[in-house]
Amino acid sequence: MNLNGLTCLVTGSTGSLGSAITLAMADAGCHCICHYHTNKQKAESLVRQIKAMGLKALAVPADLRDISQIDLLFEQCCTFGDIRILINSAAIFIRRSLAEITGDTIREMLAVNLTAPLIACRNLATRLHLKNSCKPDQAPYAKIINLVDIGGIRPWADYAEYCASKAALIAATKSLAKELAPVATVNAVAPGIILPDAAAATQADFNHMPDTQKRLDAIPLGRFGVAAEIVHAVLFLLSNDYITGQVIQVDGGRVI
Repeated sequence: MNLNGLTCLVTGSTGSLGSAITLAMADAGCHCICHYHTNKQKAESLVRQIKAMGLKALAVPADLRDISQIDLLFEQCCTFGDIRILINSAAIFIRRSLAEITGDTIREMLAVNLTAPLIACRNLATRLHLKNSCKPDQAPYAKIINLVDIGGIRPWADYAEYCASKAALIAATKSLAKELAPVATVNAVAPGIILPDAAAATQADFNHMPDTQKRLDAIPLGRFGVAAEIVHAVLFLLSNDYITGQVIQVDGGRVI
């Protein structure tokens, strides 16, 4: 798929990964819809940067815990025309032991990490009438990328809610890949430990992360990842029309 001139929606565009992905999509020539929850200033900054590239951009707020707001998000994007690329980047990441988990915390985690991506996919499919958009001998009309986590493949202690939500999104990715083929591809990227920049990635004493050396020792490539490496995986999946239902692990070999 040639990305130039296509419209892309990135949920969670103001997060560290979301913003890197959004700017990379603009660099590839995409008009960008920048979803945000509370960080309006960051979203508007992204819009200014993208418009400076000569592209269209729009910042749209939505609380992804509320399905009606997700529906409204897509309605507000109609002025951009068809959304051809959907990147579900928004997520809640919280450490909780079993003793700390409640029904409310489970519902909130699943609402953002699982329900919201599914409702976003439903909105995309409905608005593009995907089942009638193209034939098997044509390139897919739309691309969906879900940001998951290696914790959904190899879970960690004290993250039962989070790991379960990401494992469920991996399963949903594979199911949707079958349901929406051949008119859309649906894939996922599973980051390992990702730091903001290359300098931080080499700091063994990265101060906000417990057991840093132990974590580094578990990575065959011997370092943490950086956001650009997630971006490269996303762009690779978007560039290929014959990959669907796959999870690309970008974790330095931590989960093999």
